[in-house]
Amino acid sequence: MLIDSHCHLDRVDLSDFNGNLENALNYAEQCGVKGFLCIATDRDNVAAVRKIAQQDARVHCSVGLHPLSKELDTTDLFNYLLTQSNADEVVAIGETGLDGFYAKETIPAQLESFLVHFEAAKQQQLPLVIHTREARQQTLDLILSDPRENAGVLHCFTEDWEMAKLAIDAGYFVSISGIVTFKQAENVREMARKIPLDRLLVETDSPYLSPVPYRGKPCQPAYTRNTAEFLAELRGESFELLAEQTTKNYFQLFAKAKRHEATRTAM
Repeated sequence: MLIDSHCHLDRVDLSDFNGNLENALNYAEQCGVKGFLCIATDRDNVAAVRKIAQQDARVHCSVGLHPLSKELDTTDLFNYLLTQSNADEVVAIGETGLDGFYAKETIPAQLESFLVHFEAAKQQQLPLVIHTREARQQTLDLILSDPRENAGVLHCFTEDWEMAKLAIDAGYFVSISGIVTFKQAENVREMARKIPLDRLLVETDSPYLSPVPYRGKPCQPAYTRNTAEFLAELRGESFELLAEQTTKNYFQLFAKAKRHEATRTAM
């Protein structure tokens, strides 16, 4: 069993599935991917991701503002995050973080938003889903300022092992996407080999970043398996072991998801 720990199911290309998300998730399940964390990126799509999670027991979701969101206004953001994250299906705060690659000029606003998410996650005792790109030190300054167990995940991580190690020591997991399969991503492969198995997650970031051999095409949750198989071979581990442990890691980090799964099963 695998879990796609980061996907945007409200944006997945469904042209191969008769426009039906359930068909896409059923196909992913046939490929061994049986759980999905659907990520919110702004206030406009929170309702959509929550609805998906409410309608499909395989899906959990997050609530937050992506650092590249056009609406990084932090007015009442803290209370908004608290209110939204009280819902059973919401198991994480984010996607939040810092992006100096696409929007270096808005880093001050991104940081202000990141800080609000950081405090909301602590208040709710929920993990943070963090996007970080070309903002290494500022990201580290914040996450190292208040380490806590199961603090969150650095998603689609492409930085070096040194940064990963510091984050892991502060209570974070590291998630690897299909980028690890890209020909010119040797730096990502070098880092991915070193992540302790009990701190590793896998993701698609669907509909983005399809792994080889689907690079250039829209990504879908089923491709979690391609990335996991590549990672297992890269790290010299069996696919079964990697799948089992990353699933265990998912439910350790997103503890609310485990409680929600138990409630659903009992119903």
